[in-house]
Amino acid sequence: MDPLLDLLKKNARESDAVLAKELATTEEDVRSRIEAFQREGVIRAFRAVLNTNMLDSGDVHAVIELRIRPERDGGFDRLAARISRFEHVESLFLMSGRYDLLLFVKGKSLQEVANFVSARLATLDGVLSTATHFMLKTYKDQGVLMESENRDDRLQVCP
Repeated sequence: MDPLLDLLKKNARESDAVLAKELATTEEDVRSRIEAFQREGVIRAFRAVLNTNMLDSGDVHAVIELRIRPERDGGFDRLAARISRFEHVESLFLMSGRYDLLLFVKGKSLQEVANFVSARLATLDGVLSTATHFMLKTYKDQGVLMESENRDDRLQVCP
């Protein structure tokens, strides 16, 4: 992977000047490479990684395993593209193993996610089975630890 992409994955808000210094190049080179990555579709978005444990949004997150029947002349792609357009779906991956697709979904409540799975997802032609797992707590997301770095893990001593 390009070293510039590695640096951007760690901190996409880093200035072009700092990136150029770390890569031993110019700010103009960094800017033009980033623009090229965006034009080519390599860089799709710049986002913050949020600690959802600290937010009081009330949102419910779930991971859903899907077994699907591949289509003739389309394989998994056509159904995956259709599923990816649902507003509840945040991420979607083709997997190897016991299931075919792995979805990360979000809803306002357990009931909303359950209704999405039962009424919209499971009823799609080609979906053979679903397994839904609700996410309870995030410890690490996209390589970022969610626990405070300043936490004291020593055992407490009582007087």
